[in-house]
Amino acid sequence: MLRNTYITDPEIYEIVVDELSRQEHNIEMIASESTAPLEVMELSGSIFTNKTLEGYPGSRFQAGSHEADRLEKLGVERAKELYGAEHANIQVYSGSTANYGVYAAILTTGDKVLSMRLDQGGHLTHGSSANFLSRVYDYDFYGVNEETEMIDYEALDYKAKEIQPKLIIAGGSSYPRLIDYERIGKTAKSVGAYFMVDMAHVSGLVAAKVIPSPVPYADFVSSSTTKTLCGPRSGFILCKKEHSKALDKGVFPGSIGSMHLTTMAAKAWIFKYAATDEFKNIMKQVLINSKKLAEELTSHGFRIVSGTTENHIVMVDLRSKGISGKLFQSALDKVGITVNKNQIPFDPASPFVTSGVRIGVTSITQRGLKEGEVKIIADIMNQVATSPEDEENLKICKRKAEELISKFPLYPSGSFND
Repeated sequence: MLRNTYITDPEIYEIVVDELSRQEHNIEMIASESTAPLEVMELSGSIFTNKTLEGYPGSRFQAGSHEADRLEKLGVERAKELYGAEHANIQVYSGSTANYGVYAAILTTGDKVLSMRLDQGGHLTHGSSANFLSRVYDYDFYGVNEETEMIDYEALDYKAKEIQPKLIIAGGSSYPRLIDYERIGKTAKSVGAYFMVDMAHVSGLVAAKVIPSPVPYADFVSSSTTKTLCGPRSGFILCKKEHSKALDKGVFPGSIGSMHLTTMAAKAWIFKYAATDEFKNIMKQVLINSKKLAEELTSHGFRIVSGTTENHIVMVDLRSKGISGKLFQSALDKVGITVNKNQIPFDPASPFVTSGVRIGVTSITQRGLKEGEVKIIADIMNQVATSPEDEENLKICKRKAEELISKFPLYPSGSFND
């Protein structure tokens, strides 16, 4: 691994090797993370990194594009086939720039957009005041019912009729339940709005057909290619054929310049892999593992937001344990279990402290952990929560975590040998 870097920059080499070791020995449970297959890493560092290219196949701004044209066409066809989409754009760099591409395609300054509140499951790029687009478009928000902690569709419908948005957005980063895309799509049509679904977190589950797809109901579907899709750090957009020209123009030149052909190659590979039985079985187990984790944590006295999960995310309310998300995240990190602090719906705590944590099971499922191992993880989490600042308790928990994860290699033995 990195034999040339080892010679020319041992300092960087050491950092990369240390990160490999960290991932190998940690139980990675951040919901936005997954483990990239070796092919994804090979292609992400391939010869295509030398090529600069703008435009679309058959209409490039630079010469020498014939192999890149083959690559992009292949990736587009694979994405369309995988998701049953009429059109795909695979040039965007990430889930965030995928969203920007859609905005550039259909919105003008000051247009009204209705999206899910960030503190109740939405995403920064859906209108958060922390994101620059909040100063470009006129965002309003819907959220969850305070009792069920599930999307309040009646309130969403009422809000849409009240403000008459040009775009309605569904999907987010910390919503653990299925979304009724058909219902929101009908709301959008009733007010003459476009409907976009950001499926970045669940795109692997959708590809494997273990949860419902937004593609039949949405005008646009944006996504990253990491998270449950387990691919490179990049993105893509799907849309109806009638919007294809506007979308492609919104992506280039509307919101990006030259594309990253290395990650495009890795995306093309992941679109093929995601159609295999191997991938589908992993995604099936992801749903089993997340449900099991929610059940086990509940048995230990944790409160699960909305009562359960229907995807890869388990949202945990820590107030029953008398600890903050910040403290629990830090304590688990010392043990070798990575999660992230996260606000829960109607959270009285600040986003820098939080009353909850967001936990994902994609990476551990890829490594082969199943229900028995998930139970052990929940037991360790509970032991940490009982005394999160007791260093001796954390050392005991760390030994348990290391013993568990050591049985499940991150990559096959010898993968990084020169």
